[in-house]
Amino acid sequence: MLRVKNGDDSAFAQIVERYQNRLIGIFTSMFADSALAEDLAQEVFLRIYRAKQGYEPTAKLSTWIFQIANNLASNSRRSKGRKKEVQFHVGSSGSQPVQVGENNVAEKSALMPTRQLDKSELQECVQSALGVLNERQRMAILLHRFEGMSYADIAESMQLSPQAVKSLLSRARENLREALESFIT
Repeated sequence: MLRVKNGDDSAFAQIVERYQNRLIGIFTSMFADSALAEDLAQEVFLRIYRAKQGYEPTAKLSTWIFQIANNLASNSRRSKGRKKEVQFHVGSSGSQPVQVGENNVAEKSALMPTRQLDKSELQECVQSALGVLNERQRMAILLHRFEGMSYADIAESMQLSPQAVKSLLSRARENLREALESFIT
């Protein structure tokens, strides 16, 4: 980021490449809308680029980026509640199909229709359970579980104390446990 601050656009491209899919994944999990997720991820990078001159390395870059993402998610949730949108689905989101190696039986068997169905059912169930969580719990779970961030980093990203993050994650896990209980038993 310090290189970006000094005008190195290739360094900015590296940041986008490193964090783009991660941000889209988090936003998709939060809003279940891939188009919105891509728009929000793009907005994160616009904000990073606009703020490059004021950047000071007081925290990890990932913490700073996810703090921006958290703020955007909160703003989006609030504004989405105020306006009614009609969604039109036109084709795919542009994602590339998974390529499977010719000789890898394990990869091939993982793509068998029954296993794909089980996997998609599980994904839907987890996505539904995540939807039960409030916005702060969902963001904390996504950052901890899927981004591997520490309590301290999550606390800084979400502007909370580490103890508050611990409590938030505990409540989120309990809510997820309750939401997933019927699927597991």
